[in-house]
Amino acid sequence: MPELADLRAAFVEGMSRAATFVAVATTDGEGGRAGVTVSSLTSVSADGEHPSLLVCINRQSPAATAILQNRAFCANLLAEDQQEIANLFAGRSAADRAERFEQVTWSAGDAGQPLLAGATASFECRLATALLWETHHVIIGRVNTVRLSGSGSALLYGQRAYRRAIHLDVK
Repeated sequence: MPELADLRAAFVEGMSRAATFVAVATTDGEGGRAGVTVSSLTSVSADGEHPSLLVCINRQSPAATAILQNRAFCANLLAEDQQEIANLFAGRSAADRAERFEQVTWSAGDAGQPLLAGATASFECRLATALLWETHHVIIGRVNTVRLSGSGSALLYGQRAYRRAIHLDVK
């Protein structure tokens, strides 16, 4: 059985090899306006009463607290030219949390959640359920509206760097 530190290091390295799209989860309401860059976002189902998606956010993130209080959020899938926005909401810039929304173009969606301009897709959700799993909140949202941009080229992250998808001619 490997040491826990060795297992964690191998896990982190293994997961770094999986490319995933980059999204910013945003929220607004009584719990405040907040946003955070996430890489753990996936669809749960397109069927049922509403389509649904799942996002995982560190429990120490003010965005997680705000989403739980607001009971709503928007999952904004970033376009391949939006690395600066990803870095901003990941906390990799000099801007503090309150200034983040002042540095991007956004609008309120139908349910009042912040939709980031230029995102390839924005999914406005109502909180369906949330579970605290060790260090992260696992949040499931019911999708109420979807806004699509003219570009389908999503920003990806893998091997510890931003990436873009390319078409492979497979013969």
